[in-house]
Amino acid sequence: MHTVASILWRRLDAPGHDACRLERNDTAWQLDGAAVFRDAQGRHAQLHYRVRCDALWHTQWGTVRGWIGGESIDLSVTRNARGGWLLNDEAVPDLAHCMDLDLGFTPATNLIPLRRLGLKPGEAVDAPAAWLDVDERSLGLIEQRYAQRSAGACWYEAPRFGYAALLNLTPEGFVSHYPERWLTAD
Repeated sequence: MHTVASILWRRLDAPGHDACRLERNDTAWQLDGAAVFRDAQGRHAQLHYRVRCDALWHTQWGTVRGWIGGESIDLSVTRNARGGWLLNDEAVPDLAHCMDLDLGFTPATNLIPLRRLGLKPGEAVDAPAAWLDVDERSLGLIEQRYAQRSAGACWYEAPRFGYAALLNLTPEGFVSHYPERWLTAD
């Protein structure tokens, strides 16, 4: 793997930072990052994450390791050959239609559908994802919609959280400004 790009974010809604790099080789893309933050319950957290996609940006697997407060976190998510999802080797039903893994605590994984979809300005698409809830240690559905406004901006909606905003993007596809949530720190 060689590094294609890296980014550093700071949280806007609570103390925290996230650093991520995008890597690739001939057959795969990989996000490798670490987030440190205070969660909604006031606990400090340190989470290292890694998500691997094939050359066409189809998620293959992801891991999250670290801690939140006094609890250790060690989660593994895989997508099998039939499109089904597994959380720590246990099948999770009703997610086979999801192509992407979304790690709820970082803006890094928005890059995956943005790169996979390759939307042109004026195009919009629903992109449901397998959403990893680290607090609950569960994998569930998050309905998402992306509408490309320009090369550097995409309208994003996540009805599950009542969230909709215009995301600013880097040339590599990272979100540089996630209103009310994240902003690049460099």
